[in-house]
Amino acid sequence: MVNEQEQNSGRRPSNQGVRDVIPEPNKINACTPYDFNGKNLTPYGGLLPVITMLEKLGFQSLVEQTVTSKRIPRAMDLYRFVLGIVLGLYIGFARLNQLRFIARDPILTGILKVTKLPVQSTFWRFVNALHRNVARQMLVIMRTMRERVWEAANVKLEVVTIDTDTTVHTLYGQQMGGRKGYNPKNKGKKSYQPILTFLAETREYVWGELRNGDRPTGKQIHDHLRNVRAALPPSVKQVYGRADSGFYCREAVEAYEEIDARFVICARKTSRLVEELRQAQWKPSPKTDADAECEFRYQPDGWSKPYRFVALRKQKPREELEAEETEQYQLFETSQYKYRVFVTDMSDPIYFVVWFYGQRGGAENLIKEANTDAGLAAHPSSRFDVNGNHFQLAMLAYNLNCWLMLFNREPQADATEVRHTTLATARLRFLFVAAKIWRHAGRTGVSYSDHYEEKSVFERLMDRLRKIAPRAGGYAPVMLPALR
Repeated sequence: MVNEQEQNSGRRPSNQGVRDVIPEPNKINACTPYDFNGKNLTPYGGLLPVITMLEKLGFQSLVEQTVTSKRIPRAMDLYRFVLGIVLGLYIGFARLNQLRFIARDPILTGILKVTKLPVQSTFWRFVNALHRNVARQMLVIMRTMRERVWEAANVKLEVVTIDTDTTVHTLYGQQMGGRKGYNPKNKGKKSYQPILTFLAETREYVWGELRNGDRPTGKQIHDHLRNVRAALPPSVKQVYGRADSGFYCREAVEAYEEIDARFVICARKTSRLVEELRQAQWKPSPKTDADAECEFRYQPDGWSKPYRFVALRKQKPREELEAEETEQYQLFETSQYKYRVFVTDMSDPIYFVVWFYGQRGGAENLIKEANTDAGLAAHPSSRFDVNGNHFQLAMLAYNLNCWLMLFNREPQADATEVRHTTLATARLRFLFVAAKIWRHAGRTGVSYSDHYEEKSVFERLMDRLRKIAPRAGGYAPVMLPALR
């Protein structure tokens, strides 16, 4: 019998390719040695996109041409003082004495072109020397920067929604302008009550001012809304406005009409308005969470003409009927029903008007973000003008995050699909990034960890920011498609 099997049974050659080396984990324990020999290390590597955006959009020349100060500082020039305070707020240090923690940070000192930040007293002398008009000058800077960001980020919004609200800042010192006003969490304590307006589509801060603790007057509300319209980019053609019952007055309605804005304002339940509610013709409201709805024309005292009022009615639960002491801020109390009333010039159905107003809750979250993350509620001085300037610097730091997120958005055209990344989340993802600054052959660079999870997003953001270039009459867009 013949065996036809192959006689060559030699070993086949093994693969010669280089295999991935499996690294061993770092063994860190109580006996691990440590030293302080690391040089040019920073935990704030995410400041590179911030300064890239500001440099490409001409922020330095804008500040130098707009902000005026009689004091000529010697430690740093005016622009670097302003930039240092704003970057400190952006990092999370709301107090000037906290800047000493980053006084030698290599990326911050490299941005400001100093070897070390000045001491706290130097910053205080600079802040105290700023005139009260600097607050309005900072608003002018933010308005110009908004126009430049919208051009470069290809934001073409023609219809925007402005949300106006007030907030309460309890004072724990002897600050000028403190009043005992509406302060539900700390009743009887002095406070400030600033007014702020945000854009619902981009979450940007548009206009605002620091005020004492008294309720804003009709004239102040009227002037505020006019300034808001002037601060919007020229591409905006139609404005919608929303405000709570604190802005329910004739002057607010006239201001909305003057700036050609459609509005919805939560109405305060006066005795005359309550009578109108009782006499109104109610019908079921299947598209809202209320039991019934109605609408009528009504002219409050002192108003020039009647307006459309829409209202919802909901029966109080048995628990509230039994509890006589119930406090409702937005709702009028009767023996059986709760009412919510709105004045509007919109002709849409009642359910849509109510839904549209309900989206105003996002502004309260933005105010909370500014208070807790941008240091808005920190009033460091006893002088009202200094606190007013600090107020606008904090909101500039807040807007830095909004502008960066416009450049960092996904390639989408619908503004309603853009998700907001809060300043606290943006710090964790893009700011608190370990980095090493190196210098070689006259060049300076920044090296990041190869384990950085947001590497691709960071590179995309830097690529877009470095493409920003001025053109005739503005800036060329670096993103497609346009956000509308």
